[in-house]
Amino acid sequence: MMRARLELVLATLCAVAAIATAIWPTSIKNLTRLAPDGGSGGTEWWLVVVLGLAALTAALLARRDFRAVRMSQGR
Repeated sequence: MMRARLELVLATLCAVAAIATAIWPTSIKNLTRLAPDGGSGGTEWWLVVVLGLAALTAALLARRDFRAVRMSQGR
């Protein structure tokens, strides 16, 4: 049950980070003072995609683990 909860927390954090990056893409440059993509914004959008995929993966793993716990309890 703890594993499923950790995966759910990870999914939530990644989803929030993806949404925040999509809404405020310049925040990375403001925080780090770096522009690895030369200011084109490409890095930020790749980060949104990666964080979104990480959130989806963690959510699916949490769903699988919650179902496994439920099945082991006979529900």
